[in-house]
Amino acid sequence: MDRHVRFERLHNFRDLGGYATADGRSVGYGTLYRSDSLSKLQGADWDRFLALGVRTVIDLRYPWEIEAKGRVPESEGLAYLNLSVEHRPYDQAEISPDVDPWRYLADRYAEVALDGAKELRRALEVIAEDGGPLVFHCASGKDRTGLLAALVLSLAGVAEDDIAADFALTELATERLRADWHAAHPGRDLVWPGYGRAPEEIIRLFLADLAAAYGSVQGYVTGHLGVDEETIDRLRARLLTS
Repeated sequence: MDRHVRFERLHNFRDLGGYATADGRSVGYGTLYRSDSLSKLQGADWDRFLALGVRTVIDLRYPWEIEAKGRVPESEGLAYLNLSVEHRPYDQAEISPDVDPWRYLADRYAEVALDGAKELRRALEVIAEDGGPLVFHCASGKDRTGLLAALVLSLAGVAEDDIAADFALTELATERLRADWHAAHPGRDLVWPGYGRAPEEIIRLFLADLAAAYGSVQGYVTGHLGVDEETIDRLRARLLTS
């Protein structure tokens, strides 16, 4: 199925519903979304967003990104949280073409998983709350968003193959993400040919690293993040349907 929700200016807004879990349930549709930056919403796009009934937005970007690019428009009944999960900024456009690109990004994800414990814990707690449809996003909806999506789907009991396939759906938006970069940076060269790419290998490497260090994703979430089992149970109850 096509999980992308169509917008004019958003390129990577997707429904995380429909994925089957190990216990025979599945993630409910219209409950949890992932996206690129919602600061681009306006006009008909804004109307379409409101029609989804989203009640909570988690913005994973740096405060300086929000200051430069803006945030989701304010709306009555729409809760907004900025949880900046990344603590070591880097410029993907300047990644050397000589490095192993997917190992490099998996290592950056490992840094986020290590440094952003407080923010990731809070994000999971908010997702576990029964507050209506929720969307989380970063700038392109690829890396920080992909990491959080992988954690949530894994906790829900979704198989790694499906988690990896969901991650790789960003590849359908790569061309538009690259076009946006060129429009925003006239005169600059895009040094890294992998900009905007999201092959499955990145998230598989990241998940393998978590398993090696903590035994499992849940071991990482309960151990390093400090999320309790009750919160994980609430997250599953909120997201899963029979």
